[in-house]
Amino acid sequence: MARTENDSWEITESVGATALGVAAARAAETDSENPLISDEFARVFLHAAGEGVWNWFAAPNLPDQIAQAEPDLKPRMQGMVDYMAARTAFFDTFFTDATRAGARQVVILAAGLDSRAWRLSWPDGTTVYELDQPRVLEWKLSTLQDNGAEPTCRLVPVPVDLRHDWPAALRQAGFDASAPSVWSAEGLLPFLPAAAQELLFERVQALATPGSRIAVEAPGPDFLDEAARERQRQTMQRVRDLMAELEPERDIPDVADLWYFEEREDVGEWLSRHGWDVTVNPAEELMASYDRRPPHDIEGATPQTLFVSAERTERN
Repeated sequence: MARTENDSWEITESVGATALGVAAARAAETDSENPLISDEFARVFLHAAGEGVWNWFAAPNLPDQIAQAEPDLKPRMQGMVDYMAARTAFFDTFFTDATRAGARQVVILAAGLDSRAWRLSWPDGTTVYELDQPRVLEWKLSTLQDNGAEPTCRLVPVPVDLRHDWPAALRQAGFDASAPSVWSAEGLLPFLPAAAQELLFERVQALATPGSRIAVEAPGPDFLDEAARERQRQTMQRVRDLMAELEPERDIPDVADLWYFEEREDVGEWLSRHGWDVTVNPAEELMASYDRRPPHDIEGATPQTLFVSAERTERN
């Protein structure tokens, strides 16, 4: 399903379904023999959502016909579990370090099924603002409440589409732009048009006082590589064709249909240009630092993204 200007979705649809896929990867890592991260709520979300292609990451085996026809698929999926584990650990550490340094306002952009407000140990007085589509936040909160979960911080949901005037909604929810803040953009930018990405960072710039920090999962240099995109699309088309024979009622969305493949400014360069002290880690290096490595013999097995962390040092 192609994107439209003001599209919205349930948690099992479109962009929402990708959040379930990420939750499934976190569940698989949590249940593994030597987990890098622990997310007890990931499996809760999967149970609440029911059956779907997202459960492949959390299940021990692929359907035999698919595993035999696409032998690279299982190691690719393990590579994505490893990638998501490293990504989760990166943002966990970022939030922990930033709040220990004194910040007490946390803004999670496109929070999706992020459960950090429930599973991290936050310093006293920390407020976490979660921004996302109203239906997504409502589903997450009701699911966790139904399972008796309680936030470990002061949680403030801000139901808003990030393509709309979210700064006004954030301020109305109590955000104080005169105090240091901590921001994250995880699994977000490819779902935004280039102009919307530029506007997003301009808005963060207007709200983040010096001393604030941000962490971003940013598109890498191969984001617009048409050959790599076509290889991925062909693999997923073969899987979709096989699945249509096994389970005709199950639809497998192509994430490429949900992304905006447009030229956009490098995130690290944008932040540096606007007075932030920036550190950039390519995904493969980040994974290696956590002893998680992509399959060495499968091209494009994990995203070639960049993990950017920065602290604002200047007001300009």
